[in-house]
Amino acid sequence: MADKLKVGDYMTQDVITVSPEDTITEVIDLIHKTDHDGFPVVKNGKVEGYIASMDILSSCQTDQVSKVMSKDLVVAHPDMYLTDAARVMFRNGVSKLMVVNDDGYLEGILSNADVIRSQIERADPQKVWKLKKTLEIIHDIKVSVKHDKVPIDQLVPTQPKIHLDELEGRTYELKRGLTEPIVVIKKPNKMLLVDGHHRVIAAKRLGIETMDAYIIVMEKNVPLGMEKTAKDAGLLSLDDVKILNY
Repeated sequence: MADKLKVGDYMTQDVITVSPEDTITEVIDLIHKTDHDGFPVVKNGKVEGYIASMDILSSCQTDQVSKVMSKDLVVAHPDMYLTDAARVMFRNGVSKLMVVNDDGYLEGILSNADVIRSQIERADPQKVWKLKKTLEIIHDIKVSVKHDKVPIDQLVPTQPKIHLDELEGRTYELKRGLTEPIVVIKKPNKMLLVDGHHRVIAAKRLGIETMDAYIIVMEKNVPLGMEKTAKDAGLLSLDDVKILNY
């Protein structure tokens, strides 16, 4: 559920920081190297301020960061709901928030892009239970649901195409350790990938072998419409899924 997502689940943990003793020249060099427009100012792990590119326009290159950094900070907490953090960002007109724990130590950064990505292609548990009920009604069978890891190389796709921009977004998330579950139907003879094609293919490209999944278990080998459609489309493995670049 979107309103239960936490900042700590989507923030970037690998944060580039500067020291209060660094010079403006060093910050400018860092901007050129990273393409970032600002950095948390941290000393001994604790946040002391934030310096943005706008802060250095009227300063001397020999000035220390502590002289020009902003100390009036708007921050988030790792346990803060993502919706609340998004509201803070919107009301304060900022595109990112430093994430700070109770003791003032920097834990990460949350950007507006992180908030947007949290809402794309999420495996909502309600979607899983709705699919379970649909299968039971249509095929007059009982199915169960479990939460477990599944091997990627055993998944049979049911979606013929994915989009490159979304694939890059999912790759970005996986590199940061984000693990939204996929949805799989497990039959006696195969596992059908129902939801999470971008995530799975991104994981495959990164060499990840297993993924967290909601598994809908069918004890009987009942033919499914999505299974026939996938077969007609020539979908036998993940390699058969086309990647569209617009």
